[in-house]
Amino acid sequence: MSEQRPLSAIPPVAARIIAFVVILLGGLAGGLIGYALIDLQCDGDCTVAKGVGLLVGAVVAAGGLAIVSVLALRAMGEWREVTDRERAGHAPR
Repeated sequence: MSEQRPLSAIPPVAARIIAFVVILLGGLAGGLIGYALIDLQCDGDCTVAKGVGLLVGAVVAAGGLAIVSVLALRAMGEWREVTDRERAGHAPR
């Protein structure tokens, strides 16, 4: 006997946690890249410029990964919905 669960397009909790961690790591990497780019190009006191590079790099990288993560999680949810419909016998023929 198989376990019955309610139909839902919400991805599993583990997938959402992994997506969140990936967004954080991507933001960290983007911040380090932004900082390094400014550090290589600037001479003298560049504290503000390095901070702006760090912030912009982190926001851009985390934002891009957030978009990709949302799209991947939505695709995963739709895939689960399709397989649930097939199991229930409601799939298009």
